[in-house]
Amino acid sequence: MKRELQQTADGSHTLFIPEMDEHYHSVNGAVQESRHVFIEAGLHHHTGKELVVFEIGFGTGLNAFLTLLDAEKNERVVNYYSIELYPLEPGLVQALNYGEVVCPEKKELFRVLHAAAWNREVAITERFILHKIQGDSNTCDLPEGIGLVYFDAFAPDKQPEMWNQEIFDKLYGHMAEGGILTTYCAKGAVRRMMQKAGYSVERIPGPPGKREMLRAMKL
Repeated sequence: MKRELQQTADGSHTLFIPEMDEHYHSVNGAVQESRHVFIEAGLHHHTGKELVVFEIGFGTGLNAFLTLLDAEKNERVVNYYSIELYPLEPGLVQALNYGEVVCPEKKELFRVLHAAAWNREVAITERFILHKIQGDSNTCDLPEGIGLVYFDAFAPDKQPEMWNQEIFDKLYGHMAEGGILTTYCAKGAVRRMMQKAGYSVERIPGPPGKREMLRAMKL
Protein backbone atom coordinates (compact mmCIF):
# COMPACT_ATOMS: atom_id res chain seq x y z
CA MET A 1 0.00 0.00 0.00
CA LYS A 2 1.61 3.23 -1.17
CA ARG A 3 1.76 6.06 1.39
CA GLU A 4 2.86 9.60 0.60
CA LEU A 5 4.18 12.11 3.14
CA GLN A 6 2.30 15.43 3.14
CA GLN A 7 2.34 18.54 5.32
CA THR A 8 -0.85 19.77 6.99
CA ALA A 9 -1.95 23.30 7.84
CA ASP A 10 -0.33 23.35 11.31
CA GLY A 11 3.05 22.32 9.89
CA SER A 12 2.84 18.69 11.03
CA HIS A 13 2.92 15.76 8.65
CA THR A 14 0.28 13.29 7.63
CA LEU A 15 0.27 10.37 5.21
CA PHE A 16 -1.88 10.05 2.10
CA ILE A 17 -2.97 6.74 0.53
CA PRO A 18 -3.68 7.34 -3.19
CA GLU A 19 -5.54 4.06 -3.76
CA MET A 20 -8.02 4.92 -0.98
CA ASP A 21 -7.95 8.70 -1.56
CA GLU A 22 -7.58 8.98 2.20
CA HIS A 23 -5.36 10.86 4.66
CA TYR A 24 -4.27 9.56 8.05
CA HIS A 25 -5.17 12.93 9.63
CA SER A 26 -6.99 16.14 8.87
CA VAL A 27 -5.22 18.32 6.31
CA ASN A 28 -6.26 21.24 8.55
CA GLY A 29 -3.65 20.11 11.07
CA ALA A 30 -2.61 16.59 12.12
CA VAL A 31 -1.32 17.45 15.59
CA GLN A 32 -4.17 19.89 16.14
CA GLU A 33 -6.74 17.22 15.28
CA SER A 34 -5.19 14.52 17.47
CA ARG A 35 -4.94 16.85 20.45
CA HIS A 36 -8.55 17.97 20.07
CA VAL A 37 -10.20 14.60 19.41
CA PHE A 38 -8.20 12.25 21.61
CA ILE A 39 -6.27 14.21 24.22
CA GLU A 40 -8.64 17.07 25.09
CA ALA A 41 -11.96 15.32 24.46
CA GLY A 42 -10.80 11.94 25.74
CA LEU A 43 -7.73 11.80 27.98
CA HIS A 44 -8.40 15.11 29.73
CA HIS A 45 -12.04 14.12 30.22
CA HIS A 46 -11.05 11.04 32.24
CA THR A 47 -10.10 11.55 35.88
CA GLY A 48 -8.29 8.27 36.57
CA LYS A 49 -4.61 8.47 37.58
CA GLU A 50 -4.08 4.95 36.24
CA LEU A 51 -5.65 4.25 32.88
CA VAL A 52 -5.93 1.54 30.23
CA VAL A 53 -6.11 3.10 26.78
CA PHE A 54 -7.07 1.10 23.68
CA GLU A 55 -6.40 2.68 20.29
CA ILE A 56 -7.79 1.41 17.01
CA GLY A 57 -5.18 2.38 14.45
CA PHE A 58 -1.62 2.95 15.72
CA GLY A 59 -0.86 4.55 12.33
CA THR A 60 1.82 7.19 12.60
CA GLY A 61 2.07 6.87 16.39
CA LEU A 62 0.98 10.48 16.89
CA ASN A 63 -1.82 9.69 19.37
CA ALA A 64 0.49 7.46 21.39
CA PHE A 65 3.20 10.15 21.44
CA LEU A 66 0.82 12.87 22.62
CA THR A 67 -0.62 10.52 25.28
CA LEU A 68 2.86 9.60 26.52
CA LEU A 69 3.88 13.25 26.88
CA ASP A 70 0.63 14.08 28.68
CA ALA A 71 1.02 11.12 31.04
CA GLU A 72 4.52 12.24 31.96
CA LYS A 73 3.44 15.83 32.48
CA ASN A 74 0.43 14.96 34.63
CA GLU A 75 2.00 11.98 36.43
CA ARG A 76 -0.53 9.44 35.21
CA VAL A 77 0.19 5.74 34.65
CA VAL A 78 -1.00 4.62 31.23
CA ASN A 79 -1.18 1.08 29.86
CA TYR A 80 -1.49 1.83 26.15
CA TYR A 81 -2.78 -0.85 23.78
CA SER A 82 -2.82 -0.05 20.08
CA ILE A 83 -3.74 -2.27 17.16
CA GLU A 84 -2.51 -1.86 13.60
CA LEU A 85 -2.80 -4.22 10.65
CA TYR A 86 -0.31 -2.37 8.42
CA PRO A 87 2.63 -0.91 10.39
CA LEU A 88 4.65 1.86 8.74
CA GLU A 89 7.98 1.11 7.12
CA PRO A 90 11.01 2.58 8.95
CA GLY A 91 11.75 5.15 6.23
CA LEU A 92 8.35 6.81 6.67
CA VAL A 93 8.71 6.83 10.45
CA GLN A 94 12.06 8.60 10.14
CA ALA A 95 10.52 11.23 7.85
CA LEU A 96 7.63 12.17 10.18
CA ASN A 97 8.23 15.47 11.98
CA TYR A 98 6.05 15.01 15.08
CA GLY A 99 9.00 14.97 17.46
CA GLU A 100 10.26 18.33 16.23
CA VAL A 101 6.78 19.90 15.99
CA VAL A 102 5.34 18.65 19.29
CA CYS A 103 8.24 18.43 21.75
CA PRO A 104 11.79 18.73 20.36
CA GLU A 105 13.41 18.03 23.74
CA LYS A 106 11.65 14.64 23.91
CA LYS A 107 11.54 13.79 20.22
CA GLU A 108 13.56 10.61 20.77
CA LEU A 109 10.57 9.12 22.59
CA PHE A 110 8.64 9.18 19.31
CA ARG A 111 11.31 6.95 17.73
CA VAL A 112 11.27 4.69 20.79
CA LEU A 113 7.52 4.13 20.38
CA HIS A 114 8.03 2.94 16.82
CA ALA A 115 11.11 0.88 17.67
CA ALA A 116 9.23 -1.04 20.38
CA ALA A 117 8.56 -4.67 19.55
CA TRP A 118 5.13 -5.71 18.34
CA ASN A 119 2.91 -8.08 20.33
CA ARG A 120 4.90 -7.53 23.52
CA GLU A 121 4.61 -5.32 26.58
CA VAL A 122 7.28 -2.60 26.47
CA ALA A 123 7.90 0.00 29.19
CA ILE A 124 8.64 3.20 27.29
CA THR A 125 8.89 5.15 30.55
CA GLU A 126 8.00 4.32 34.15
CA ARG A 127 4.52 5.70 33.53
CA PHE A 128 3.83 4.61 29.95
CA ILE A 129 3.58 0.91 29.09
CA LEU A 130 3.06 0.17 25.40
CA HIS A 131 1.39 -2.88 23.88
CA LYS A 132 1.50 -2.68 20.07
CA ILE A 133 -0.67 -5.36 18.51
CA GLN A 134 -0.26 -6.25 14.85
CA GLY A 135 -3.64 -7.52 13.74
CA ASP A 136 -7.30 -6.80 13.05
CA SER A 137 -9.42 -5.06 15.70
CA ASN A 138 -12.40 -7.19 14.67
CA THR A 139 -10.68 -10.41 15.74
CA CYS A 140 -8.01 -9.49 18.32
CA ASP A 141 -8.33 -10.05 22.05
CA LEU A 142 -9.03 -6.89 24.03
CA PRO A 143 -7.67 -5.98 27.46
CA GLU A 144 -10.07 -5.80 30.36
CA GLY A 145 -10.94 -2.61 32.21
CA ILE A 146 -10.44 -0.24 29.29
CA GLY A 147 -10.89 3.33 30.49
CA LEU A 148 -10.43 5.14 27.20
CA VAL A 149 -10.81 4.19 23.53
CA TYR A 150 -9.30 6.18 20.68
CA PHE A 151 -11.36 5.05 17.69
CA ASP A 152 -9.09 6.27 14.90
CA ALA A 153 -9.80 3.95 11.98
CA PHE A 154 -10.07 5.37 8.47
CA ALA A 155 -13.44 6.94 7.62
CA PRO A 156 -16.48 4.62 7.38
CA ASP A 157 -16.86 5.17 3.64
CA LYS A 158 -13.19 4.20 3.11
CA GLN A 159 -12.93 1.32 5.60
CA PRO A 160 -16.51 0.20 6.38
CA GLU A 161 -15.36 -3.13 7.84
CA MET A 162 -13.91 -1.25 10.82
CA TRP A 163 -17.19 0.39 11.79
CA ASN A 164 -19.63 -2.33 12.76
CA GLN A 165 -21.97 -3.22 15.59
CA GLU A 166 -19.81 -6.14 16.72
CA ILE A 167 -16.73 -3.99 17.44
CA PHE A 168 -18.72 -1.42 19.44
CA ASP A 169 -20.42 -4.22 21.41
CA LYS A 170 -17.02 -5.81 22.05
CA LEU A 171 -15.43 -2.55 23.19
CA TYR A 172 -18.35 -1.81 25.51
CA GLY A 173 -18.05 -5.24 27.08
CA HIS A 174 -14.36 -4.73 27.87
CA MET A 175 -14.67 -1.18 29.19
CA ALA A 176 -14.74 -0.14 32.82
CA GLU A 177 -17.70 1.84 34.11
CA GLY A 178 -17.14 5.50 33.30
CA GLY A 179 -15.06 4.54 30.27
CA ILE A 180 -14.89 6.97 27.37
CA LEU A 181 -14.69 6.46 23.60
CA THR A 182 -13.81 9.32 21.27
CA THR A 183 -13.68 9.51 17.50
CA TYR A 184 -13.46 12.23 14.88
CA CYS A 185 -16.45 10.64 13.11
CA ALA A 186 -19.90 12.16 13.63
CA LYS A 187 -22.03 10.02 11.30
CA GLY A 188 -25.51 9.18 12.52
CA ALA A 189 -25.09 5.49 11.69
CA VAL A 190 -21.99 5.30 13.89
CA ARG A 191 -23.73 7.13 16.73
CA ARG A 192 -26.65 4.70 16.57
CA MET A 193 -24.33 1.67 16.69
CA MET A 194 -22.66 3.10 19.80
CA GLN A 195 -26.05 3.70 21.43
CA LYS A 196 -27.21 0.18 20.58
CA ALA A 197 -24.05 -1.17 22.27
CA GLY A 198 -25.09 0.65 25.45
CA TYR A 199 -23.10 3.88 25.32
CA SER A 200 -24.41 7.32 26.18
CA VAL A 201 -23.33 9.34 23.15
CA GLU A 202 -22.94 13.06 22.65
CA ARG A 203 -22.01 15.21 19.68
CA ILE A 204 -19.35 17.75 20.63
CA PRO A 205 -17.49 20.39 18.59
CA GLY A 206 -14.97 18.89 16.22
CA PRO A 207 -11.42 20.01 15.41
CA PRO A 208 -10.74 22.78 12.86
CA GLY A 209 -12.37 21.90 9.57
CA LYS A 210 -14.93 19.57 11.15
CA ARG A 211 -18.11 20.79 12.80
CA GLU A 212 -18.78 17.83 15.10
CA MET A 213 -17.29 14.66 16.54
CA LEU A 214 -18.58 11.92 18.86
CA ARG A 215 -17.82 11.11 22.48
CA ALA A 216 -19.40 8.03 24.07
CA MET A 217 -19.44 6.96 27.71
CA LYS A 218 -20.19 3.75 29.54
CA LEU A 219 -22.28 5.00 32.44
